[in-house]
Amino acid sequence: MGPAGRARSRGKAFILLDNMLVVLGFYMVFPLVSLHFVDQLGWAAASVGLALSARQLAQQGLGAFGGALADRFGAKPLIVSGMLLRAGGFWLMAVAHSPWVLLLSCLLSGLGGMLFDPPRSALVAKLVRPAQRAHFFSLLMMQDSAGAVSGALLGSWLLRFDFRWVGFSGMAVFLLAALANTLLLQPFRVASARQTTPADSLRLVLADRYFMRFVLMLSGYYMLGVQIMLLVPVVMKQLTGTPAAVGWMYTLETCLSLCLLYPLARLGERYARRETRMLTGLALMTVSLAAMALVGRPLPAFILLGFFYLGSIVFEPARETYIASLADPQARASYMGMSRLGLAIGGAVGYMGGGWLYDMARVLHTSWLPWLCLAVIGMLTFSALYRQFFTTGHDAAVCTAAAR
Repeated sequence: MGPAGRARSRGKAFILLDNMLVVLGFYMVFPLVSLHFVDQLGWAAASVGLALSARQLAQQGLGAFGGALADRFGAKPLIVSGMLLRAGGFWLMAVAHSPWVLLLSCLLSGLGGMLFDPPRSALVAKLVRPAQRAHFFSLLMMQDSAGAVSGALLGSWLLRFDFRWVGFSGMAVFLLAALANTLLLQPFRVASARQTTPADSLRLVLADRYFMRFVLMLSGYYMLGVQIMLLVPVVMKQLTGTPAAVGWMYTLETCLSLCLLYPLARLGERYARRETRMLTGLALMTVSLAAMALVGRPLPAFILLGFFYLGSIVFEPARETYIASLADPQARASYMGMSRLGLAIGGAVGYMGGGWLYDMARVLHTSWLPWLCLAVIGMLTFSALYRQFFTTGHDAAVCTAAAR
C-alpha cells in the first residue's frame, strides 16, 4: 500500500472514531430536551419545538455555506471550530432557565453543526471509493445506533440527578472531539478544484436542478424522522411511566441496526435499486406512524416503533450513497452541505408542527391527531419521490453523475 492508500486508511479509521464521539455527545443531550423541558418542567411543547427547529435550521439550512467554506479552506479548521461552538451551546443549554435561553443554546449548537457536519460528510465521499460506500455507510449507521443508545442511556441516567449534568457531559464529549480533530485529523482538502471560491461552489450546486429537487423532496421524510426527538420520547414516557423509556427506544434501534442494517444493505445493493429501497423504507415509516394513532399500551407502541426504525434502516444507506453519487467533486462539501437543506426544512416544520399538534391534541383530547397528520405527509412525500425517480430526467441525472 502506497502513501496515498495509507493516508486514506488512516482517514477512514479516524472518521469512525470521530463519528462515535459526535453521535455519543449528540444523543446524550437532544433526546432528553423535550422530556426535561416539556414533561418535567411543563413548558409548552410548541416553545421547545421552536428551539429544536432553530437548531435544525441553523445546522442544516446553512449547511451549504459551511460546505462552501470547507471547499475553500479545508475540512480541519471548520470541524474544530464547529465542535467548540457546539460545546458552548450545550453549556448554555445546561443552565437554560427560560425558553429564549434554550432557543439561543440550540442556535449555537446548530451553528456548530453547520461548520463541522458538511466537511465530515465530504471526507467520507473523498476517502471512501464508490464501490465501498454502501459498506462504509452501513458501518457508520451501525455505529450511530450504538452511540445513540449509549448516549441516550447515559443521558437518561444523568437526568435522574439534574439536567445540568446532561448538558455539561455533552459539552465535555464535544470538547474531547475537538481535541481529537486538532491532534489527529490530517489537513485534507475536500474539493478537487483548489481555488474554488465559496460563491462558485454554491452556484455549481444550485444549478443542479435534479439534485435540488431531490433534496427538497426529502423534507417530508425528515418531518417524520425528527419525531424520534420530539413526540415519541414524550409519548413513550407517558405510556411506560418512566424516563428510561428513551433509553429503551434507542436500545431497540441499536438491536435492529446491528442485526439487520448490514445484511439488508448488502441484499439491497444486490437485488434492488436505491430508489426502490428509499420508497420501501418511507412506506414502512408512514404506515408505522399512522398506526400509532390506535395504540394505548407500551408493547404495541414499541412494536410499531420497531417497524419505523426498520424503514429508516432501509432508507438511510440508499439515501447516503445516492447523494454521494450525485455530488460533483469540484464542490463536494458544498453538495453535502446542500443535501441537508431538506433536513433543515423538514426538521424545522416537523419540530414546530409536531409540538403544535401535540399541544392541540391535548386541548382537543384527540391523541390520534399528530400521527394521522404525519401519515399524510409521508404519503405525499412518497408520491413526490416516486415521480422524481421514475422519469426520463432521473435517467439523465444518473448518467451525468456516473460520468463525473
